[in-house]
Amino acid sequence: MDAVVKNLLHESGQTFAEEAGITLKDQPAALFKLLVLANLLSARISSDIAIAAARELFEAGGGTARGMGKLSWQDRVDALGRGHYVRYDESTASRLGDTAEMVQDKYQGDMRRLAIEAERDPKKAAELLQEFPGIGPTGVDIFSREAQAIWPWLRPHIDDQVKKGAERLGLPTEAGELAGKVPDKDLARFTAALVRVAHDKKLADHLKAA
Repeated sequence: MDAVVKNLLHESGQTFAEEAGITLKDQPAALFKLLVLANLLSARISSDIAIAAARELFEAGGGTARGMGKLSWQDRVDALGRGHYVRYDESTASRLGDTAEMVQDKYQGDMRRLAIEAERDPKKAAELLQEFPGIGPTGVDIFSREAQAIWPWLRPHIDDQVKKGAERLGLPTEAGELAGKVPDKDLARFTAALVRVAHDKKLADHLKAA
């Protein structure tokens, strides 16, 4: 493993899901939490605020589709406010309620059914994910980058943000070559770290100097 890759994983190799307190497993609650996080991170707002808002929603009982559906719109607005996710709080509160309803109705509360419906095809999964309110191509990338830790059929998910981070560190940007820099089990951590580098030039400079 390259020294720069080793340093990158050591310093920034925490997935966004881990940062939000989500233990990613191929289970309904974890996958729903990841969908919520992808929704929150899709907005033009700092990742720290999105992660704080996710934690507040989960603490309020919104960590499952059923739980999120039971929260009132005001409960969701209040949780988002406690996470300082205030610019988009009202529209996001509505979206998350609609998302919970859709997960319940279409997937019986279990996002593993999305993988089955997509026939474990990344393109089909992307289309199904974009049926959720607030999930566009950016949200698909966020969800897929993290979910590749538990859904091997998504690997390698190397999107433009990951490539931007790789370019800043002088790493290859071709998906297969870049993914080959780490074992499969570290791919989600690796891509999350590269996204952080894409958003933080100081981090890139620090890693290159190390």
